[in-house]
Amino acid sequence: MSPELHRYYRSLAADTDERVLPAPDRLRRSADRWARRRAALTVLAAAGLVAGTVAGSQLVLAAGPGPDPAPPPAGTPTPRPSSVAPSVAPSSPPPPSPSVGRTPGSRSPAVTTTPPAAATPTTIPDRAFFMLPAANDAGTGNYFGPGPVLPVLCGASPGDERVVAQRARSLPYRRAGASADEVPSGNYRHSITIYRSGGAGAGAALAELRAAVRACPEQPARGTPPVTVRQRLLPDSGYGDESVLFETRTPYRDANGDPSGGDEVHLIRAVRVGDVVSLLWEQGWESTSTERAQFDADSRRAVEAVRRWLD
Repeated sequence: MSPELHRYYRSLAADTDERVLPAPDRLRRSADRWARRRAALTVLAAAGLVAGTVAGSQLVLAAGPGPDPAPPPAGTPTPRPSSVAPSVAPSSPPPPSPSVGRTPGSRSPAVTTTPPAAATPTTIPDRAFFMLPAANDAGTGNYFGPGPVLPVLCGASPGDERVVAQRARSLPYRRAGASADEVPSGNYRHSITIYRSGGAGAGAALAELRAAVRACPEQPARGTPPVTVRQRLLPDSGYGDESVLFETRTPYRDANGDPSGGDEVHLIRAVRVGDVVSLLWEQGWESTSTERAQFDADSRRAVEAVRRWLD
C-alpha cells in the first residue's frame, strides 16, 4: 500500500469515529414524523383541488353557455346517424279539418267556407238613390226633406224604434211617351232606412209593416165630405231579400169632394236588402193612379242602386 493511500484511510477513520450515529428508536420517530407530514400535505392538496373545481363550475354556470365549438376541419368524416328510429310517444289527435264536400261533376273535393258578413253602414249617401231614365224624367228634379215615408196605417209606426239612419226624397216622374209640356204623371216618395243588425232589425220592421196593413183594412180619409180609404196586402216576390207590397184605395171625387165613381189606387213597396229597407211610395199627381209596369221597373232600379251602394 502506498503511503498516500494509507494516509487517506487514516483520515476517513478519524472522521467516522468523531460522528455518533443516532439510536434506532430515534430513527423510527423521525421516520414517523415524515410520514405524518406527507399525509397532511396529501389531504391539503386534495382539498385545494376540490375547492378549485367547485369555484370553476360556479364561474362557468354564471357566465352561461360558451361559444359554439369550432367545426371540424375539412375532410373529417361525419358520423352517420343511426338507422334505428327512436321510439316516439303517441301524440294527441290532430284538430278536425274543415268540412269538405264534392261538387257535382267534380272529382276534387270542395271546401265549404262562409264569407265574412259585411259591416252595416250608418249613413246614407245620395248615390244610394236610383236615377230615372231620361224618358221618365219630369224635368223638375228631386229634393230631400222631412215628411212621412208611409201612408197612415191607423196610427201604427212599424220598425221606428230600430232605425239607425233614414233619408227620404220626393221624385216627380213622367210616363214614357208623355209630351214635355204635360204635368208630371206622378210623384215618388222614396226612402232608405238602415236598421239595427240582427233578427230584430230590418226583417222585424217588414214583419211589423205586414201586421200593420192587415190590422188597418180601412180608415177615414182626409177631405170633406169624409170618405173611406182601404189598404190591403198584395202578393210580391223577386225583389231583394224580401219585400212587402200593398195598395191604398180612395174613391175618386169631383170638384165638390163628392165620390164620382172608381178608385184612386196607389202602390207602396218595401224591399229589404240585408239591414237596409228601400221603400217606394207612389203618391200620384192631381188624382192620378199608379201604373204597375212603371212602378215595378222603378222598384227594380231602386233595389239595384241600394245593392251597388252596399257592395
